[in-house]
Parts: sequence; C-alpha cells; structure tokens
Amino acid sequence: MSERYIKEKGAAGFFKNLFRHQIFIPIAALLLLAIFNLIVDPSFFKITLGYSSDGFPVLSGNLMTIIDYGSELAILAIGMTLVTAASGGQDISVGAAIAISGSVVLRVLCGTDSRPEVLQAPIIVAFLVSCVVAMLFGAFNGTLVAYFKIQPMVATLILFTAGRSIAAWINNNELPIVSDKTFTYFGGFIPGVPIPTPFFIALICMAVIALALKFTNLGLYVQSVGINEKSSRLNGLNPQMIKFITYVILGLCVAVAAFIKVSRLSSINYSVIAKDIEMDAILAVALGGNALSGGKFNMTASILGAYVIQFLTTTLYKMEVQSAALSAYKAIVVIVLVVLSAPVVREKLSSLWKKITGGKTAKTQA
Repeated sequence: MSERYIKEKGAAGFFKNLFRHQIFIPIAALLLLAIFNLIVDPSFFKITLGYSSDGFPVLSGNLMTIIDYGSELAILAIGMTLVTAASGGQDISVGAAIAISGSVVLRVLCGTDSRPEVLQAPIIVAFLVSCVVAMLFGAFNGTLVAYFKIQPMVATLILFTAGRSIAAWINNNELPIVSDKTFTYFGGFIPGVPIPTPFFIALICMAVIALALKFTNLGLYVQSVGINEKSSRLNGLNPQMIKFITYVILGLCVAVAAFIKVSRLSSINYSVIAKDIEMDAILAVALGGNALSGGKFNMTASILGAYVIQFLTTTLYKMEVQSAALSAYKAIVVIVLVVLSAPVVREKLSSLWKKITGGKTAKTQA
C-alpha cells in the first residue's frame, strides 16, 4: 500500500466525516456568503475605527453589524433550540414577548412619567423584573404545550396575537424615553470598549448554557423527551416538566434580547420592535441542522446558524434589497440550505463522494 494511497484515504475519510457532521451546513453557508461578498464587494469586510459622540473609540463596518445584531438572534436561538428539541415544535411568540419584556423594562425605569429626568429604579431591578415577566409568559406557553397537549405553534399563537397589545397597555400606549446614558451601554458600546456590548452579553449566555449542558443532564433529558416521550417516561423522566422548563428558559432568553433591544434606542415601538425575529430564530435552528420535529440538537450549530442568518440579512441590505423583499430572498436561500441538510440529500451526496473517491482509490491501488 503506497503512502499516496494512505493520504488520499485519510483525506476522503476527513471529507466524508465533515459532510456528515451537523455543523457542516452552517459553516458551508458562512463560507459561501463570505466568498460571495469577497467577489462582489471586498469592502464588505472593511472595519473602521471611529469615535462616538462622547469621544470614545468604536469599531464600525458590516462585520461589526453582524456580530452586534447577530448576538440578539444567537441568544434567542439558544432557547428556541431547547424548545424545538423537547417539544418538536416552535415558539412563534418570541417577537411579541420581546415587546412585552421591553415594555416592562421601560415601565420600571420610567415609572408613571414617560419622560423622566432621572431613573425611577436601578437598571438591574428593571432587568430582573422583565426576566420574571418573560419567564411567566414562557411558563404560560409551556403549560399549554406540556400539560394541555396543545401544538406549540397553536399554543404560542395566543401570545403572538395579543402580545404587542399587552406591551402597549403596560405603558398606557405611550412611548417612554430613558434619558440616562448608562442605559444605552447595554445595546451600544461600553465607554472605552470598541466592540458592541451585545456580543459580550451573548458570550455570557453561551458560556452559561455550555456549562448547563456540560454539568447537568438538561441536554440529555431534552433530547430523550424529544426522541421518544413515552420511553423517557418509562425511564423515570417527567416529559411535561422538561418541556415546561425549556419554555421558561426561552422566556429568559427573550428577556435578555428585549433588554438589548430597548437599550439601543432607549425607547420602544410596540408594532415594530423584534418584528419577524421569531422566524429568524427558527431558521437559525433549522440552519444548524437540528430537526424541527425534535430530538437531538447541536447548540453550537444553532448559534452559528444565527450569525449566518444575520450575515445573510446584512448582505441583502448591502445589496440595497428593499426591506419588504428581505423575507423572500432569505426564504429562498434558507430553503436551499435546509434541503441540503436533509438526511436523504446528505446520504446521496455522501454516496456520490464515495463513488468519486472510490474510483481514485482504485486507480491508486493499481
């Protein structure tokens, strides 16, 4: 057996395993988008160092936009992945829940005055209250899905429909404005730090979920319930409680994303804030190669998928695509990627690669 044959066999095995790996699709999509932008407009990757209105250094450019806004989506993708894996369905109310949670933050900070000169409560208190409210709404959705056996999309349709009206009611249909500059740090830049703060918040969330999955049985239980609920019950698990917990965790993720959202503008627009973000979160999970019918999941792939979705969105904006048409373009690209990630398609691609490399190997052996 020649050394060349061993090397070719090793390379073939590497690519075969790569194609089978769940994270291959989001990585391939990321590379395709990077190559496309490099060909069309190399300046897409340009990062410039500028200064804020207060004179602090800040980095700007398309890549900064991707890690900035993509971080919100990555936080939501964490919770959406767990919900999808456990319940075999998706929560379509996260956009409306963000409106509610963001409205709660402003209500606590502003009190009864929509234009206060000073904060009516500490920022940390407003954040914690919004977390409790968002988790309660997550518990509401989780109860309908886990205990009342309602399909996830139908159960979350209730909050999807009523959520923005609830958000407006919380602040008496007014648009509160926070004048304290420190509140803007969470959705913008910390003075002296040129990288967007949401990226660091996302890193903290990623670290927390990574530790939870590593040192607890959360991931194992979620996958077990998603794969076979009856079997997991026979093995001593409580499928209803596990599903319920995943919706509460998603509620916590919603609160963090909402806090970032309202911090960006120090205000809120109930009908526009986080519009269609639930679709992007679901697409991030799908792009990560996770089955939307539940079961096994890969959190890293989902998070990477979130940044790929934002990469795609930023690319379309750069190409001056109208905002009304973004969903159509995004749907076409994602459909192609999701089809490529389907087990049947991947098996055929794998067998095709085997034929190609098999032919080469035979020649080498001869």
